[in-house]
Amino acid sequence: MQDPVPGILIAAPSSNSGKTVVTLAMLRALTRRGQSVAAAKTGPDYIDPAFQAAACGDRCINLDPWAMTPDQIASLAAGHAAGKSLLMCEGVMGLFDGAANGDGSTADLAAQTGWPVVLVVDVKGQSTSAAALISGFANFRKDITVAAVILNRVGSPRHAKMIRDACAKYLPDLPIIGAVRRSDDLSLPERHLGLVQAGEHPELDAFLDRAADIIAEDIDLDALVALAEGKQDGGEHGGTTAQAPTLSPPLTPPLAPPLIAPLGQKIAVARDAAFAFCYAHILDGWRAAGVEISFFSPLANEAPDPACDAIYLPGGYPELYAATLAAADRFKSSLRDAAARDVVIYGECGGYMTLGTELIDAGGTHHEMLGLLPLATSFASRRLHLGYREAKIGIPTPFGPAGMTVRGHEFHYATTLSEDGIPFCRMTNALGTDLGPAGLVSGRVFGSFFHMIAKS
Repeated sequence: MQDPVPGILIAAPSSNSGKTVVTLAMLRALTRRGQSVAAAKTGPDYIDPAFQAAACGDRCINLDPWAMTPDQIASLAAGHAAGKSLLMCEGVMGLFDGAANGDGSTADLAAQTGWPVVLVVDVKGQSTSAAALISGFANFRKDITVAAVILNRVGSPRHAKMIRDACAKYLPDLPIIGAVRRSDDLSLPERHLGLVQAGEHPELDAFLDRAADIIAEDIDLDALVALAEGKQDGGEHGGTTAQAPTLSPPLTPPLAPPLIAPLGQKIAVARDAAFAFCYAHILDGWRAAGVEISFFSPLANEAPDPACDAIYLPGGYPELYAATLAAADRFKSSLRDAAARDVVIYGECGGYMTLGTELIDAGGTHHEMLGLLPLATSFASRRLHLGYREAKIGIPTPFGPAGMTVRGHEFHYATTLSEDGIPFCRMTNALGTDLGPAGLVSGRVFGSFFHMIAKS
């Protein structure tokens, strides 16, 4: 059994506090100075992990305390951090925010792993009140350790000093290891499902380097690393760093089966800007099980490997590229031929919509899709579908027998115009409310709007 993985959680009181950019900048700054950092993201998220991977030059995994068991999380984290000096995991939403039933928060992950929390606080428009907010978060749960604070969007040195003084008076044992200035160089463009994807950012490396330059000046990175390693280090910003707890039990290398069973032995996976939402832990698990994985780009009108016995169309933004997909004759004919040969074809969310008959974009234009499932979807009239889900799969699939349950999430704006046929699964939300049948099956082609994370 190996030593516990040094880990740290970067959290915030709420969404839009700037924790993503601060995390990216710290990853890039530490990587530039030779630190080997493993990156992770709490909860169900595809976009932030791609940015983190770009920041540290290695893939980023998701650790989801609602959808994954503690053993699954420990196994994934240990395998991912093997050979690294520390693991930095960005939180989701506010520190204590989780699923509708209250479970699955960043704090839950901190409690499971024993990793200390660094709280990134947006202090714009606050001075002494920031100390009251920090105090509330630091003392809310006794089973986690808020070990340090980073002040974000600080207006001036005087502004930072006012907050430091208040924290020194009321929170003398909680160090402030950074005060990050307000800067246009610390912002990223967004769209309706979050940040623009990393691959679409025209000057991502330049942005990350500028952000890292700022963070290297404004945050005591040595104190941050010392926290992850459980060492005492006050750092140049003053204060005494809390002792980071160790993991119990220690993280061990992944020995368990994949969190989701493989679709086949030779799986072709769609990968481009329209199909970018694929969890790293799923593909890693398949590879560990001896599966051969190849990639193809529908947007480039590529066909999957003709030797494949399964095809996976992940989610993404097919609605932004519907015209290109509709015109991709080689891609479309190859998928139809594969279906005729009884190749297993599975689509999630955007991939599911692509398996349908048509997709109507936001402008109301109709685009012909693959026609492998009796499904029509539209973005002309958008409706948000959001939340954790547990799916009971109604048919035997490569994932397992009929009746198996899988945890995951749903996150899309598409309106379903028609969805007639055999349902793929039946879903409940995090509160256990029955949401009814979902998805479709036709022969060996199946899918739904549900993004799978782990077998229940």
